[in-house]
This record gives sequence, C-alpha cells and structure tokens, in this order.
Amino acid sequence: MRGSTFLLLSIVGIYGAILNAAAWSVNNFLMTGPKAYLTYSSSVAAGAQSGMEECKFQFGWERWNCPESALQLSTHNRLRSATRETSFVHAISSAGVMYTLTRNCSLGDFESCGCDDSRNGRVGGRGWVWGGCSDNVEFGERISKLFVDALETGHDTRALINLHNNEVGRLAVKATMKRACKCHGVSGSCSIQTCWLQLADFREIGNYLKMKYDQAHKLEMDKRRMRAGNSADSRGATAETFHHVHSTELVFLEDSPDYCTRNASLGHHGTEGRECLQTGKNLSQWERRSCRRLCTECGLKVEERRTEVVSSCNCKFHWCCTVRCEQCRQLVAKHFCARRDAAVANHTKRRNKGHRR
Repeated sequence: MRGSTFLLLSIVGIYGAILNAAAWSVNNFLMTGPKAYLTYSSSVAAGAQSGMEECKFQFGWERWNCPESALQLSTHNRLRSATRETSFVHAISSAGVMYTLTRNCSLGDFESCGCDDSRNGRVGGRGWVWGGCSDNVEFGERISKLFVDALETGHDTRALINLHNNEVGRLAVKATMKRACKCHGVSGSCSIQTCWLQLADFREIGNYLKMKYDQAHKLEMDKRRMRAGNSADSRGATAETFHHVHSTELVFLEDSPDYCTRNASLGHHGTEGRECLQTGKNLSQWERRSCRRLCTECGLKVEERRTEVVSSCNCKFHWCCTVRCEQCRQLVAKHFCARRDAAVANHTKRRNKGHRR
C-alpha cells in the first residue's frame, strides 16, 4: 500500500492548492471543499494502488519491474525524472484513480453521482438505442483530474509531460470501454436492443497502456531554451514540441538508465536476485526469454534453486459439512539471477550495452 499511501499523503499536502484551484466548474451535483475531499480520497488511494499493482504485473519480467519507489520518484520535486518508465507510472496511476472513482460511482458509493444517461433514448445504430445505466466516466475523469493533476505543481517541461501522460491514462479508460446490450422483442426475437457503455476489465487498460509504453515518443527539446525555466522562451519551446504530439501518445524526455545495476539513490534495485522463468506451461515468448533479459544480458548467471512447496491435495468432502485435505510436499526448481566471475560479467555487459529495458 506504500505507493497509494504516498499519493494520499501528497494529496493532503497540496489540498490547499486544490481549493485555490476550485475553478473546477463541475455541474451543481458535485460537492466542493473538505467534504468532497473526504468523500473521494479513499477511492483515489485505492485507484492509485490498483494502478501500481497493474504496473507490477505488466513489468513483472522486465529489468525495471515497477518498484515501490516508482510513484514517489515520479512525483517528488527533487527527484522528478521523465523517462519512458515514469510516463507509464503517471498514465497507469491516473487511469487507476479514474477507473475506481467511476466504478464506485456505478456501485452507488457517492450520493453526488449516478449513471450516465445523457445518451438514453437516442438511436445508436441499426437495431439498437442507447439506454440502461452507462458507467459515468465523465464523473470519474473530472474528479481524478482534480486530485491527480494537482500533484503536479511545477510549470516546466517535465510538469507538462507528466500532465500529458496523466491524460493519456484517462483517455485509455475511455478508449477501452465496452458496449453491453439487452434484447427486446416478441418471444425473444431481439428486434431491438438497448445498449449502454461499461468499463472494461482493468487488465485491458493495463495492456493498452503497455502497448503505448512500447510506442512512447521521446521529445527532442532545445536544451538551451529548456534551461530558461519558466520563461517565455522555455514555454515557447515546449509548446512547439507538444504541437506534434498526439493526445493518446505517451511521451518522455530522458533515456532510461541501466536497470541491470542497483542505484539506491534512484530507487533501482538491479536484477541480481530476481527470479526468471525457464520452464513452465503456457509461458509467453517474453516470459521464456526472461532469464536471458534479466540475467545473461546483465552480466549475471542463471542459478537454479530447489525449494519445497507445501500445498493442499487429495481433498475429500466429509458429511456434514467439512472438506479435509492432505498436505503434499513437492520440490520445485526456480531460477534466479546471481553474480558470476567479474571478468565474464563485464564482457557480457559490454556486449549487451544497447539493451536498456
């Protein structure tokens, strides 16, 4: 929970700034002030946590595996990086907050929010009309923007990049929504359908943003004009660069560091000690190559360790009403990245110097 706790504490710290920015002219059903903060803050924290959990899943077998420090480092004023990885952190966290607020709205958790019925009654297409209870993503978007974007207090290029990537995350929630329909007609003929929009599974949003991460665009900025800070020259350089960036495209400013190597100051743990996969059923090609990517290409060797796994087995139902199981022990081979001879390791790392991620 550390990632979401940090976000929540950050929200507390900048709450005064949020109130000053209360020019969020949302419709009259929205609340303002401390009551609104208390109403939505737990959903914001839960959404940030779900975003970081999805980040860990998406990068589970990569050198950078979304460590707990990722959210802190991407928002901390003194350690604000703008790499491809932090672009994903901003997008998935923002998406998680919007997704959770929208879902909780649909579940009836907020008095101030209900279904999105703005399309109801309109013809949507051949044989179907809008109706039912669509998930209110507009509500989720507005509230998540209020909380998440307020964390970005800077006015430089990095701030604009972070805000842009936040928006990419919110757009991903909208882009992955599904249309659900119910049939109407005599004797189940389905002569007409009533349809509504609902949130996709959050895993689909994670997959969508991982694809955006792989296609992320590096901004080439004029370093001299960037160093001008919040001057007109710097803002002009930033505006020129963003003019060519699509709203759904993740962007970054700096090349990724070497994630093979531990760097405590940047929160990178390196790949030594990481588990990788060599055998197993239904492994993807990316998973099958994890030992090469995490170990061999980082100058480490693959070390097999046998561990005893205890699991329930031979379970039987006994009348009435218990299930009794035996405890089965099984030796399982797992593979980890371990140090090898220094000379061999240096030669391997030089050979694979181009492999960053």
